[in-house]
Amino acid sequence: MGTVTKAEAIECIKKLIEYIGDDPNREGLLETPERTIKSYEEIFRGYTMDPKEILHKRFKTQSHEMVVLTNIDLYSTCEHHMLPFHGKCHIAYLPNGGVIGVSKMARLMDVYARRLQIQEELTIQIANALDREISPQGVAVLIEAQHLCMSCRGVNQQKTSMLTSAMLGAFKTDITLKNDFLRMVKHDVTPDITTRN
Repeated sequence: MGTVTKAEAIECIKKLIEYIGDDPNREGLLETPERTIKSYEEIFRGYTMDPKEILHKRFKTQSHEMVVLTNIDLYSTCEHHMLPFHGKCHIAYLPNGGVIGVSKMARLMDVYARRLQIQEELTIQIANALDREISPQGVAVLIEAQHLCMSCRGVNQQKTSMLTSAMLGAFKTDITLKNDFLRMVKHDVTPDITTRN
């Protein structure tokens, strides 16, 4: 993947196994380094993906209404501890004469999610790429994720979720449009308040 060879990477995993106090030569761990590197090739495949290639095909449309893809399964890796974070991603855009295939938004998310990341940067990277490649009237991205670096170490918080958003173009300037997007993905910023007598 990078400048390090696969054989060198496998040796690094063996060293890590030794560092944590186990024996890379014991039966249960003999194939672990190679399996780990193979899994990294999948987990970090975003480094080999190009958003321009994913979003190059467009379809003409007269619609200027919001296009939203909700509940995209998100798996990424925290760049601070190299532990996973996972959750849901919601992406919307306002067409400007053209639309992209519905699966392309999920594929675009994967380009950036399948890298070492922080959630804040991941959110804006997705939004910026969609804005740059298809020039819509506006883009909105919302991510809700749980971070293993918080739940299995450190503060050991098991039920926390982190919410991040990126609003570009019309979604940034039109508060009604922004709120419509948030309601559609069930994160209403102005919840109903009922009063009791």
